[in-house]
Amino acid sequence: MAATMQKISLNSLARRLVKEGILSEEKAIDAMAAAQQEKVTLGSYLVGKELVDGMIIAQAAADEFGCPLFDLSTFNLEHAPKDAIDTKLLSKHKVLPLVRRGKKLFIGIADPTNLRALDEIKFHTNLNVEPIVVEERALSELVHGFVEAQEEPLGGGFGDLDDDSLDALEVEAVDQDGDKGGEVTPDGDDAPVVRFVNKVLLDAIRGGSSDIHFEPYEKTYRVRFRTDGILHEVAKPPKAISGQLAARLKIMSEMDISERRVPQDGRIKMKLSKNRAIDFRVNTLPTLWGEKIVLRILDPSSAQMGIDALGYEPEQKDMYMHALSQPQGMILVTGPTGSGKTVSLYTGLNILNTPETNISTAEDPVEINLEGINQVAVNARVGLDFATALRSFLRQDPDIVMVGEIRDLETAEIAIKAAQTGHLVLSTLHTNSAAETLTRLRNMGVPSFNIATSVSLIIAQRLARRLCAECTVPAELPHEVMLEAGFSEEQIATATINKPVGCARCNKGYKGRTGIYEVVRITPEIAQIIMEDGNSLEIAAQQRKHGFNSLRQSALIKCAQGLVSLEEVNRVTKD
Repeated sequence: MAATMQKISLNSLARRLVKEGILSEEKAIDAMAAAQQEKVTLGSYLVGKELVDGMIIAQAAADEFGCPLFDLSTFNLEHAPKDAIDTKLLSKHKVLPLVRRGKKLFIGIADPTNLRALDEIKFHTNLNVEPIVVEERALSELVHGFVEAQEEPLGGGFGDLDDDSLDALEVEAVDQDGDKGGEVTPDGDDAPVVRFVNKVLLDAIRGGSSDIHFEPYEKTYRVRFRTDGILHEVAKPPKAISGQLAARLKIMSEMDISERRVPQDGRIKMKLSKNRAIDFRVNTLPTLWGEKIVLRILDPSSAQMGIDALGYEPEQKDMYMHALSQPQGMILVTGPTGSGKTVSLYTGLNILNTPETNISTAEDPVEINLEGINQVAVNARVGLDFATALRSFLRQDPDIVMVGEIRDLETAEIAIKAAQTGHLVLSTLHTNSAAETLTRLRNMGVPSFNIATSVSLIIAQRLARRLCAECTVPAELPHEVMLEAGFSEEQIATATINKPVGCARCNKGYKGRTGIYEVVRITPEIAQIIMEDGNSLEIAAQQRKHGFNSLRQSALIKCAQGLVSLEEVNRVTKD
């Protein structure tokens, strides 16, 4: 009966949309057929394919089935009745409790004819359930936020953290050679600390954080996450357990728990499911009030994003892809620590990674394991540095070589020689712009002729926080301010400048990050300037003549598209 009612409701909704002129009859029939094939409701299909706005679907459903309509953008999750419905039911049926009055529970639902969901909620809550039609996409996001908020907040009482799933997490230590250690099992007395640490790690993964900081001070202790490039405090556990927290993290990463005087490095692997595991790179540092421990989250999925997800402008992407398709030459990716250089390199390596190619990398350390690529972790203590690894690569019939970083003249000379003798070489430098990269190599002692004939492409990059698509609003900027910021008259005429607001689904108006790039191809004119020992200003002037955007110009393009704020442009780039 539920299936029949679902079919009738879809037909009714389709007729309503046709009657109101929102869809033609032909498009409605096609959409219904596609929705049935994908086993989703007509509303979900139309919204997912962006054929009809979600609020229009909600309005049509409310009118057709005689239910009240509610705009979730005006709803405060703090006012939702807690514990009214089990969170598993919320996630299963995508419903949200809005308000409870006595024995009556009003729930937000996108499809008011979903009798199965209504009956199941009525059975489990023993309440009279009244459906309120809401927009589907907003509902999904608020349900996720509500479920997250129902969990025990970080820094709460340790005795309350008794979730079996936190104990059941599989944690393995990984030694410095990349070999897995045994499974890390806690003692009974340490169970509350174990659950707290596991919860911190899980929350950081869920929140898309890149780093976790455990920091002891004289009278306090705090835990901070770096999310979208910005640090924020998430917990303040008791100072008295700082030693237990440090010991737990050191045990998890197979460090010497008795050594507190010198820094140590380690790795942790946490299995989230059969098919997904997250690695953490761990470093301890002795401070005045104890050991500060920082974990870098290494998510293998970040290396599988694909080049289209990185934020390159079309012409920049074409230049990168063209350089990757060449049989030889050197591609250099530059920028400060945390600017996304590793992801750019790994994305390129994934494109090149085929059974016909021999790819070798030297990294310090190996952050993400890539199947089919020979990765070497350099180890200065045993004499395995970048130059030594690179020399060995060239004896093993390589097609493509990646050097984690060019730090000295010896490594630079070997890498350039490889690029000149039929190999494609990828590497990084810590410089601020493409032009400065070329002068840095010359300052290292690399002859100008070798730089001009081996380097084929330079990518300078930064990461900028994206504006939240749900709460961003237009920013009214005076014409003079936009000109001073660097916008051209053409950009000003068509720009959509937005600013952050902040909502329940983002972090102060920002959600996620996008890459800002300066991609420079070494043209004959730029090569001539290099061979004449021209400085970075002359090289930058020539690249502007070729139309290669600077970091600032690329950031302003993203700003004019409404993706990043002008404040963020000013934060990550200079004039």
